[in-house]
Amino acid sequence: MPEPTKKDETPNGQPEESVAPDTNGALPLPEISLEVSPPPDDDDAAATTPSPTPQPEEASTLKKLSIELPNDSVPLPEMGRKDSVWSLGEGQPPEELEKPVDTPPRSTLLIESPQSASMTVGGDITFIAKVEAKDLLRKPTVKWFKGKWMDLASKTGKHLQLKETFDRQTKIHTFEMHIIKAKENYAGNYRCEVTYKDKFDSCSFDLEVKEAGQGSQNIDIRSAFKRSEGQEDAGELDFSGLLKHREHKQQDDTPEVDVWEILKNARPDQYEKIAFMYGITDLRGLLRRMKKIPKEEKKSEAFAKKLDPAYQVDKGGKIRLVVDLADPTVDLKWYKNGQEIRPSPKYIFEHKGTQRIMVINNCTMNDDAAYSVAAGDEKCSTELFVKELPVKIVKGIEPVKTTVNERIELECEVSEEGAQVKWMKNGVEVPTGVRSRYRVKCEGTKHFLVIDDASREDTGTYSIMASGGTSEAQVQVDLKPLKIYQDLQDVKVMLGQPLKLHCEIYPGNVPGRWYRNGQLIQPNDRINIIHRNKVHRLEIETSSLHDTGDYTFVPEGYSQSLSAKVHIIDPPRVHLDSLNFPDNTVTIVAGNKLRLEIPISGEPAPRVVWMKGERVILESGNRVRAETYGDQTSLTIDITEREDTGNYKIVLQNEAGEATASVKIKVVDIPDPPEAPLVPEVGGDWCSMTWEPPKYDGGSPILGYFIERKKKQSSRWMRLNFDLIKETSFEPKKMIEGVPYEVRIFAVNAIGVSKPSEPSKAFTPLAVTSEPTMLVVDDVTDTTVTVKWRPPETIGAAGLDGYLVEYCIEGGNDWIVSNKELTEKTKYTITGLTPGSKILVRVRAINAAGASAPRSLQHSILVKEVIEPPKIRVPRHLKQTYTRRVGEAVNLVVPFMGKPRPKVTWLKEGKPIEPTHVSIRNTDCDSIIFIRKAERSHSGKYEMTVQVENHVDTAIIDIQIVDLPGPPQSVTIEDVWGGNVALVWTPPKDNGNAPITGYTIQKADKKTMEWYTCIEHYHRTCITITELVVGNEYFFRIYSENMCGLSEDATQTKKSALIVKEGLQVKTHDFNDHDFKEAPKFTQPLINTFAIAGYNATLNCSVRANPRPKVIWMKNKIVILDDPRYRMFSNQGVCTLEIRKPSPYDGGMYTCKAINDLGEAQVDCKLEVKVQTQEL
Repeated sequence: MPEPTKKDETPNGQPEESVAPDTNGALPLPEISLEVSPPPDDDDAAATTPSPTPQPEEASTLKKLSIELPNDSVPLPEMGRKDSVWSLGEGQPPEELEKPVDTPPRSTLLIESPQSASMTVGGDITFIAKVEAKDLLRKPTVKWFKGKWMDLASKTGKHLQLKETFDRQTKIHTFEMHIIKAKENYAGNYRCEVTYKDKFDSCSFDLEVKEAGQGSQNIDIRSAFKRSEGQEDAGELDFSGLLKHREHKQQDDTPEVDVWEILKNARPDQYEKIAFMYGITDLRGLLRRMKKIPKEEKKSEAFAKKLDPAYQVDKGGKIRLVVDLADPTVDLKWYKNGQEIRPSPKYIFEHKGTQRIMVINNCTMNDDAAYSVAAGDEKCSTELFVKELPVKIVKGIEPVKTTVNERIELECEVSEEGAQVKWMKNGVEVPTGVRSRYRVKCEGTKHFLVIDDASREDTGTYSIMASGGTSEAQVQVDLKPLKIYQDLQDVKVMLGQPLKLHCEIYPGNVPGRWYRNGQLIQPNDRINIIHRNKVHRLEIETSSLHDTGDYTFVPEGYSQSLSAKVHIIDPPRVHLDSLNFPDNTVTIVAGNKLRLEIPISGEPAPRVVWMKGERVILESGNRVRAETYGDQTSLTIDITEREDTGNYKIVLQNEAGEATASVKIKVVDIPDPPEAPLVPEVGGDWCSMTWEPPKYDGGSPILGYFIERKKKQSSRWMRLNFDLIKETSFEPKKMIEGVPYEVRIFAVNAIGVSKPSEPSKAFTPLAVTSEPTMLVVDDVTDTTVTVKWRPPETIGAAGLDGYLVEYCIEGGNDWIVSNKELTEKTKYTITGLTPGSKILVRVRAINAAGASAPRSLQHSILVKEVIEPPKIRVPRHLKQTYTRRVGEAVNLVVPFMGKPRPKVTWLKEGKPIEPTHVSIRNTDCDSIIFIRKAERSHSGKYEMTVQVENHVDTAIIDIQIVDLPGPPQSVTIEDVWGGNVALVWTPPKDNGNAPITGYTIQKADKKTMEWYTCIEHYHRTCITITELVVGNEYFFRIYSENMCGLSEDATQTKKSALIVKEGLQVKTHDFNDHDFKEAPKFTQPLINTFAIAGYNATLNCSVRANPRPKVIWMKNKIVILDDPRYRMFSNQGVCTLEIRKPSPYDGGMYTCKAINDLGEAQVDCKLEVKVQTQEL
């Protein structure tokens, strides 16, 4: 149950929330009345502030509220200095105030502090604090408080926002506190604290919240537990509203229901039913507060009676704090904000039995603090609130009516000296700074607002505000009547002469402003504004055209003004210097638009006339026209022509005088095209050309020429030079021989490129061929010499008509033409020569351009036939067995050498060849053997013999004619077991003149006799056929195969093989393992080989041996080891020796030797390396 309410001597005293005093003053409180209700926590003490004695009906209501809401009464420590309630959350517990607070030393950190302000309910307000960061290394810590301890950082939300910014330019931190949609209970005292390391600064300010309208309000405890529908703060409870406007509370006839008591006495399963019955929608919030109901406090052992939770006293009054000790012998100490209080005239300690009393005399605002008393280990605390009495206005301000420039003094008297008052004008506070027009002074209880030099803007309602009332009065400031003694006069001034305007008005002390064309005139070095008594003067030392206009003088504070016109005149002038043209000559390219703008001056604007000779150029001209506007005149020629060249005259006139000037215009153009060029000389890829300069150079010297050429059949011109040619001749090169060309010329001056000249006459570059190449002697007899050569490397477009062969006797210079007519062949025989003589030979190539340079033999030729031993050059593919199938044609060409023409004979197996079977045809350099349709009888070794006198050379060519093999001789079924059949056969009698490469085995079911291939390319003569179907009877047949293909017929088993079912026993035969070991044996020997120097050569042979033999290669009986010119391979018994790019020194006898444990074998061959000669 809640603790009973504690009261003082006043029988009807009840707690009431203290509100800000009215403007009419505050009621005196001779005694303090307190009421204590149970706190929210075990250590908290909730109390209300003292208030005047309310009506009896209010007392009962308040008493019931304090009992029904023990956990929701706002503790007094949460109230601000104005005793208001902050409803956004709970603050610091009171017991924390009793602890000593370590406050850093005060220093000046705030350069702008938040100021006290007032606002209406529902409005928004912002408080700003600024800290200069020039001497700070990091951001300072700023805290906002309400009252003494409520930290607002944790209360931010819908109604409270904290913001901080930093300006990098000014180095200033700005901290802002925004209060949004303020409520009445937000009023109170606030504090801003700034901390940086060991520096500390703080500032307090007040917020006054005024109600927009005050009316009766019915308070329902259960409405506190109803949620706000659709609001952001739905579910938040604000019980401060329960303590407002109690004086208008009407007594409700319906009996109050104590919902707390009902819930505390009910079972938990009945909570929802009770909430529904009494209209409580926020049941969870109500139950959370039930959990916070504190348990009954233990009785204090040191104090029989503790201090009340709070006390209140008027400023200047006296307060007594009383405690009753249970043990009078206990030492007692009093503390103020954690600091021990010593006896002094201000603090007096009294002892009355068990009571200990501390009296505080002459209370000031500094005494507004938290106090505590310690008795032994126990301590109790309270808080003292010092209330200021309102300041009343004894004598209000009076209305004032005066004129401008007079002194105004408003006087007001208040009830207290040194009171703070606020002067307002039209509801806005009057600025009273150093630069303000308003001065405020105070003499005792009198306060003055002084305006030394009144103006019409000072008219308004002035008021003074004190804490206990306000006073206002009307101030009216009128203008003095204006009299004009001398008005402004219109003036006409020559440009550059002084300009003076003056007028006289009354009153003389009235200032004024000068305007030109509506713009305010400010005094400067050129303009001087003078005001002496009644005279106002405007003086301009040197007038300019900008000074022309309407001048107005406006006396300050009056609606009347004085006006005059000022006209600046100037003689006309033409400013040709600004054009920067040498000798005032303007050069323009023909065809371009010319717009010549010339600045002119003169006031008023002069009349301008353009003339060329005696002809006046009109503004309405089509191609050539003159225009004048503003401070410029222009001559426009849309498309300039050569005829526009000449002198142009400009004439200017106005009322101040006349001026003339002349401008020369020179129109330049591109030059005329030159005449058609001449081509006097033509080469193989070049020509020479000349031309004459153009007749008209366009008014500018010729800088050079561009040359272009094209093929006669083409329309595309190609430029030959990118740098200008100064001369009038040129030699084009890199032309295609035999193609007709044309050339043309362009003349270039500073203006541009002329049109092209007419093209020259077509010409065709031609050149003789180069000399013939590779002239050699082909044959020499006793009376003839045969030479041959190759065509020239470069023939040219003129082609090649033929060759001319010449010779001369050694020692002479007479060259004799051997062929009277040109020969197109590259071989020629010179006849009719004397045997034994020596001659020199040369050859020329002839075409339409003439004869080429001669190609001569380096040495003389002896006219005598030379014997050359015969030599057969067997082709590489004939050095091995030449194989052909039956029916194919055989055509072999075997070249040979020898002089005179050798005799060729052929033998087969040592016998002459029958011409009916084999055709043989011989020439000077080769022999051809031809068989139209080869037969197996043509196989054999053919021996070719070439003989020149006693010199003989032979060669053997092996020809093999192959055919399809015959079928195997016999096929027998060796054994049948399970699904397997063992077959054995003998090789065929006829192998087709080629080795048997394999066999193809087929099977057929006896029922269908359809043959299916079991295996192909099988090499052995026995096989086991598996996976046969049980119960079927099979026949088998076998084909032979060689390099030509399968045999035409197959050999079939005479008997069939029946695959019987399981259960039958198969007779097995014993057999011995075959011994596969054998000594090395060469199955393919080495063959004598011819190699060409510089081309890789290979020697191949095959060996069979088991185990694998070691293969050794030897040259001339010397083992070849680690020689990079040789590479040796061995794969599947095939041994290969590769000789990289052999030379004649690599020729010799090569041996391949194979060795294993069972023996050894070797084969030899002869390698001959020939040097390749270049054939003609």
